[in-house]
Amino acid sequence: MGKRSSFPRIDRDAYQTIDPNAVAKLIPHLRGVKTFAEPCAGEGYLVGQLQAAGLVCTYEGDISSGLDALVHPFDQDAVFDAIITNTPWRRDILHAMIIRFMHIAPTWILLDADWAHTQQSAPYIDQCSHIVSVGRLKWMPDTKMTGKENCAWYRFHAQHVGGPRFIGREVRADA
Repeated sequence: MGKRSSFPRIDRDAYQTIDPNAVAKLIPHLRGVKTFAEPCAGEGYLVGQLQAAGLVCTYEGDISSGLDALVHPFDQDAVFDAIITNTPWRRDILHAMIIRFMHIAPTWILLDADWAHTQQSAPYIDQCSHIVSVGRLKWMPDTKMTGKENCAWYRFHAQHVGGPRFIGREVRADA
């Protein structure tokens, strides 16, 4: 799924958020968030995990069901505290979604950790308030292997200026 992989990419970057570590790393940072929208829901794994953690999904959509997050007025269909999503990582789509979503509500996006260190992040990083390190995640069902890219949650909001606060991974007791 990333730059270090020689595997063919899944159509539309439809990598499902099946690894519970992604949500486990995010939950402590969702203070005040009770409801959320997931405009790139895919098969609903991320929605299910967030709901299991006590959040309420008020909007769930995906391009595969005809609801293109770049044009569908999902913010008129539901009320929510935040957008929480794993967008396609293809940069033209990702960047368009960052711009649109952060003007609708505070937005948490799961993507590759290296993105923050690239020139292409420069137009967006000032509106990023948090980067929460996740590490490598499992993307393929029925495998024990994780992907080759480290991941992070990025929080964007149009009213935020000043760039992100980085939240690193915890030191494990068995390390």
